[in-house]
Amino acid sequence: MKNYEFTVLFHPDLEMNLDPALDKVKKLIKANDGKIIKEEAEGKKRLMYPIKGQDYAVFYYFDVAFPAEAPGKISSAINITDEVLRHLIVRADEKRREAVVKDETKETNEEKGE
Repeated sequence: MKNYEFTVLFHPDLEMNLDPALDKVKKLIKANDGKIIKEEAEGKKRLMYPIKGQDYAVFYYFDVAFPAEAPGKISSAINITDEVLRHLIVRADEKRREAVVKDETKETNEEKGE
């Protein structure tokens, strides 16, 4: 299993009732033997350019672990989902993540006076 970053842009009209669309994406991840490590709702944001006639989208971010063949299957399935405007699945940069965690730990220790 490899770690991936998975970002989904949902239709802005779903902002108040995002749960059904979010459940579809989570079921799709789990159906392809994926494991959700972290998820984060980033809220409604203005897009740099319109996508499918929309100027805004609801951004949702996942850290996931997939088998190697899963991103292609998930991408194919999510392309035909009406609730999703766009998505992006990229391999996680482990060295960068370790550096970020190390920096955060260092800052926390400095704040505590250690």
